[in-house]
Amino acid sequence: MQRLVDNVLAVTKESVKTFTYESLNNIVRLINGISALLLAILPGKTSILEGIHGWELRPTFRGPRLPRWMENGVSSFNQFIHELSVDSDTSSSMDYSSGEEDTDGGIHPASPLSQSSRVSRASSFPKGSEAPTTTGSLHPLRLHSTKKAHNLKDDVVQRATDRRRGVIEDLHLAIEIFIEAIFDVVHKAAHFLKHPFPLLPSGTADPTPTERNTSFHQSLNTDARTCQDVITEFGYPYEAIPVVTADGYVLLLERIPRRDARKVVYLQHGILDSSMGWVSNGVVGSPAFAAFDQGFDVFLGNLRGLVSREHVDKNISSRQYWQYSINEHGTEDIPAIIEKIHEVKTSELKSSQPDLEEETDGDQPYKICAVCHSLGGAAILMYVITRRIEEKPHRLSRLVLLSPAGFHDDSNFAFTVVEYLLLLLAPILAPIVPSFYIPTRFCRMLLNKLARDFYNYPAVGGLVQTLISYVAGGDSSNWVGVLGLPHYNMNDMPGVSFHVALHLAQMKHARKFIMFDYGSAAVNMEVYGSPEPLDLGEYYGLIDVPVDLVAGRKDRVIHPSMVRKHYKLMRDSGVEVSYKEFEYAHLDFTFSHHEELLAYVMSRVLLVEPTPKEQFGQKAMKLKKDSQMN
Repeated sequence: MQRLVDNVLAVTKESVKTFTYESLNNIVRLINGISALLLAILPGKTSILEGIHGWELRPTFRGPRLPRWMENGVSSFNQFIHELSVDSDTSSSMDYSSGEEDTDGGIHPASPLSQSSRVSRASSFPKGSEAPTTTGSLHPLRLHSTKKAHNLKDDVVQRATDRRRGVIEDLHLAIEIFIEAIFDVVHKAAHFLKHPFPLLPSGTADPTPTERNTSFHQSLNTDARTCQDVITEFGYPYEAIPVVTADGYVLLLERIPRRDARKVVYLQHGILDSSMGWVSNGVVGSPAFAAFDQGFDVFLGNLRGLVSREHVDKNISSRQYWQYSINEHGTEDIPAIIEKIHEVKTSELKSSQPDLEEETDGDQPYKICAVCHSLGGAAILMYVITRRIEEKPHRLSRLVLLSPAGFHDDSNFAFTVVEYLLLLLAPILAPIVPSFYIPTRFCRMLLNKLARDFYNYPAVGGLVQTLISYVAGGDSSNWVGVLGLPHYNMNDMPGVSFHVALHLAQMKHARKFIMFDYGSAAVNMEVYGSPEPLDLGEYYGLIDVPVDLVAGRKDRVIHPSMVRKHYKLMRDSGVEVSYKEFEYAHLDFTFSHHEELLAYVMSRVLLVEPTPKEQFGQKAMKLKKDSQMN
């Protein structure tokens, strides 16, 4: 009788699980099918969704393939599921992998080592770490097959270690656990009715299973890794340096240190981004790793604007924290970061090289090149110009600006609508909406999980990608893939201050690269010494270092014509400036691996050489020659 009851309950349980599982899958298939139909009728999606083939709809958009996803950042619910699968011997017949198998049947080969990363790889890794191997030394006849085997292995490892879950997967697992719990209660009730008072043999333990000591201390996020996790995961050294600005904001300056190097690269991200963007393509395609491999001391800046709201005043309100514009990025954040780099490098070089002070004759003992993207480009230009106006050293030797902000009058209709709305409603919205960011941890976690669903269900992801690209004027950047990056998590997802958005709208409306307009002639006079905000384009003649401007022909966020406007003003002002265009969109400059772009950026960064020792020697020779001629 007991066996019959157990069999009936087992069959019923599996039937209910199968029914709910198939019902959920059918609903998801319906949503995916509707999305596919919408994609079929929406105009302009062909160029946006390159790589999607027929009705399979396999997209190319995905987050960068970093190894061992989720090893340390799995959500508490997923950790619970993982512990259940590990702790259970054979007590459950559930197969949690049945619904998460990757539909992507093709192999996604890893990109070859960049030209800039091939140099000095063996010597660049710290002792005890192992540098990634390359296939450069293989026999040519075996190269192709070895690459295929390596790519296959990488793909298999990626799938086996990817424990991220989307909302649909979490929902499916939650339903299965709920069904298991219900039938466990029913099973125990049936046993109790048959044996109301079970007798326990003396000396034996209570057969009731002990409660699992499951930990729920981890955050409800799919991937909460930091830039530090990514850097150290590849075997590179790492250092975190806190930086406090003059107005009390606490910034995080991250570093891949070469303490004895006299060549420094400072990488500055753009809007809604962080230092993660410079390492997101792994060892092969990331500017940070490429620069380190070339012997540079690498610093990764983080501007104010993370949801963590780090400030010396722990009780600062949200409204007070977000009271800043691009002005503060250029006149507070970057000066504090550059001065911290100068302090650290000067101290380290003097301690390791005692004769350095005599050798440099009091001059800066290192050279620093700044590589900046989007908003970071506008901020670094503002920094250089304002420091020159104030007659303070900016300490930079070269600027490499990737699709820099500043001029925005040539933009799409959506941005124009936002511009007029911000300018019109600014007096009303500024006190109510101090910033734009996802306000709760749960909603940020939900967005991160939805990004995983967009990948699992390509038609839905393709629809989202298309809609975002419409808002961005048709920009074909990997928007959906970027949403799955670790820094878009529930703890530190970047936000945008209302005044930063308003400042961009003011630039677009004025058709000039201006500083923030406070809306009052008196306030502007107090801050700038004139009733109008400072027009930075008029001061380009103060830029005394070489500038390399890079634009993307497919960039619809900052059009190439706007980067060329920077170029024309700089050239007319006598700045040593170069200009280069690539067939890329706005996010491709940081979040996509493009060998040609990375090689070009590194070629410009390497122009900060010769080293200070050589430079001062040449300067001395020139002075000597001049004195002889006189």
